[in-house]
This record gives sequence, C-alpha cells and structure tokens, in this order.
Amino acid sequence: MQRRAVLTAVAVVLLATMALGQAQEQYLDVFTVQVKPEKRAEFDAIAKKIAMANRQNKGDTWVAMEQIYGHGNRVSFISFRNGFAGIETGMGAFYGAMQKGFGQAGADKIFQDFSECATSMHSELRRRRWDLSSNISSDPAAMAKLSGEARWLRTTAVHVKPGQVTAFESLLKDLKAAREKYNPPQTSLVSQAIAGQEGTVFYVTVLATSLADYDKTPTAAQLMGEDGYAKFLKASADLVESTESVINRFLPDASNAPTEIAAAAPDYWNPKPAPAGKKSAKAADSTEKK
Repeated sequence: MQRRAVLTAVAVVLLATMALGQAQEQYLDVFTVQVKPEKRAEFDAIAKKIAMANRQNKGDTWVAMEQIYGHGNRVSFISFRNGFAGIETGMGAFYGAMQKGFGQAGADKIFQDFSECATSMHSELRRRRWDLSSNISSDPAAMAKLSGEARWLRTTAVHVKPGQVTAFESLLKDLKAAREKYNPPQTSLVSQAIAGQEGTVFYVTVLATSLADYDKTPTAAQLMGEDGYAKFLKASADLVESTESVINRFLPDASNAPTEIAAAAPDYWNPKPAPAGKKSAKAADSTEKK
C-alpha cells in the first residue's frame, strides 16, 4: 500500500512537471510583408484599420514593426502564442473581429486591398528558446514591461549548417553565460524557426528604448575576452552557414498589443485616431489666410 502511494505521488509530480513544461512552450507567429514602395501609404492605412477593428472587437493581438536597417518597406506582424492551440484561437479571434467590424464583404475587400499592396508575404513560426536567452526575468510582468517600453529591436538571424544544431546551441550557451556575468546585465531573446524556413535558423534579439541604447550593448569580444572570443569565432566558422542583422522599430498604429505589453506604455500602444476633419480644417484655415 505504501509503495503504491509513493508511486502514485511520483506519477502526479511527473504529470504536473510535463504539464508545466507544455504550458511554458511559447511561440512567435510571424507574418512578414514586403510592401510595394508606391503602395506604402495605402498599406499603412489598411494596417491601421485592421488593428483598430481588432482592438474594438476583442480580436487577435500582435505587435507590428518595420525594418529601418535592412530591406526597405518590409513590415512584420508578431503574435505571441501559447502552444499550437493558441494559433487557432488567435486566427479565429482575428477573423471574427474583422467580420464584426466590417461585415464579410467589407473584410474580404480589405484583405484583397492588403494583398495588392504587397510584392510578397511570408509566414513563419518560431519557438521561444528561453534556455538560450540571457538575463530573463522569471516575472512575466517584468518581461512584458521590457517589451512594452522598447521602441527598437536589433535581430541577428543565424543559419546553422546541417548537422551542427547541438554544437551551435552549446555556443549560444557560452555566450549566454558571458552575458549573465557582464555588468550591467544585458537581456537577449533567442527563438528558433520551426516552420516556414529552410534549414535551421536561430534569431537573437536585443530590445532598446532608443537607438542610443545600442551604444552601451557589449560586443561578443567584450563579453568573452580575447581568448574566449577567438574560440567563439573559430566555432562560428565551423557551425554557421550565414548571418543577417537588421534593426526594426515598432509601429504602434498597426499593432494591437497584448494587454500586459500595452500596460507598460498605454499612450504609445493605444494611439487615439486623429479627430475627423482636423486636417481639412487646417487646410481650409491656411487657404483663407492666403
């Protein structure tokens, strides 16, 4: 009887641990649009309408950003998903909000106009790699505040050579250890593409409230020291196929940020639409003065 009780207790602990691990599995649902340069103003107006409809009708949530250093007119929309089920839930909320806001015919027209503004569109699913990220707070509110107060993202995409994933993860763990010893602490977020990419791709992102913050971000050489950096470079040459670094900035007008992120800067993430007729009134006043 005692043995059975012990085994039962162990089973309960294991199941609880497994459930906890599953609950903590998080993904970034990334939708990237390459916008036609001549259609950028129209695209921005459509994106704002879509964001507003989802804000007003309890739709899906996401943060939008555009590349400032990288490909011009490239805009990404990132939703945070808890498990694969969260993808379906988010998609359902999105389409429900659009239909409620514009009706079926109106929503279809907006989607068509949106597509006509783009030269290409790409969807990608990335798994959060908290085990490889640096200086991550265990408090979800603190992590939400970090994102909510940020205005810029510097991201390096690393394409790993076939068969070298485990060795590359070890390299990232070395870099993580060096970051966590550095003072002041520097937070970096790592994710890994699991769908929508060829080969194995890791993303390393550092958030900032201003571009000036990146002047304070230590280089790998500063973090690891001369000998450590030399080993890092040699290992990278053996393991990495290619890298690409870009800098993005958030677009609050085109976002419907999750509540916990928006709470860090409500005025920024929930911009109020300009009063109707304000622009025309100014134009009329200017005409009268002439």
